[in-house]
Amino acid sequence: MEWHVTDAQSLAIIDSEIGDHVFSPAEYEIVRRVIYATADFEYASLIQFSERALQAAAAALASRTTIIVDVPMAQVGIAESIQNTFANEIYCTMDIPPRPQKEKTRVAWGIENLAKRYPEGVFVIGQSQTALASLVRLVEAEEIRPALIVATPAGFIGAEEAKEHLRDSLIPNITIDGRKGCVVVAAAILDGLIDLAWKAYGNFQN
Repeated sequence: MEWHVTDAQSLAIIDSEIGDHVFSPAEYEIVRRVIYATADFEYASLIQFSERALQAAAAALASRTTIIVDVPMAQVGIAESIQNTFANEIYCTMDIPPRPQKEKTRVAWGIENLAKRYPEGVFVIGQSQTALASLVRLVEAEEIRPALIVATPAGFIGAEEAKEHLRDSLIPNITIDGRKGCVVVAAAILDGLIDLAWKAYGNFQN
């Protein structure tokens, strides 16, 4: 992300309003990005990091692990950052040609196909509850073992249950507790992860 003086001023406001916190420096950087993108301070109490999620994310990004997103907006939100750093391939569920499905949405169909092609990928689910549910089922069936799952879809039915199952798994994950969430949050999280990984591993890239 290219920073301007107004960005620094906004982050200073966030720091002032957050005050003392329990996040590690890397976790706090992600929290700041989410609040900056949404102007919603409640996310500071909603974002959940699994153990070693940030380390796993940095290692996966630095090794150019393929990134899979549920909707085009997530792809657009991270494309510039990833192109200017590790240049990982990014695929969206909409890249998968649709087939008539009675019990699956197009996004769920796409995520299942991409997950089976890239079982150890980095998955970013910012909007689709059905895509998250399908992804979690594949994890629980041990058909895939993602390097990281970022799950931030808003929802009333099924989303929180799927996130709880994800938190109970051994897969590194970053989630939003409760009903809130959106693609903007997912993109902000991954944008922050890319910057942190680049600071840690950028000097080792060819």
